[in-house]
Amino acid sequence: MNCSRNDVVLLPIPFTDLTSRKVRPAIVVGGNGADLFLVPISSVLANTDFPLKQWRAAGLNVPSGVKAQLATVEEKLVVKVVGQLAGKDVQALNAQLRKWLKL
Repeated sequence: MNCSRNDVVLLPIPFTDLTSRKVRPAIVVGGNGADLFLVPISSVLANTDFPLKQWRAAGLNVPSGVKAQLATVEEKLVVKVVGQLAGKDVQALNAQLRKWLKL
């Protein structure tokens, strides 16, 4: 699968005890060869750093937000690209990435 920056993708995420995994959404923030850098998306808004204003345009079914976590995964784990972040959400994500990474 060919993923681009700001794509919203679905991929299997393991539970913390590694007994199982569930398909969850994430946003592609970069890549390096066969690996993708992602930030997770959650529908539990209290557990997120900022809400997505245009979540429907991003291909999500419910209001969701972005968590302050960065993960690296193999691109082959992506099940599906469901959408792409829109204007204001791209700006908010870029600002948060600079803040989180202290750039």
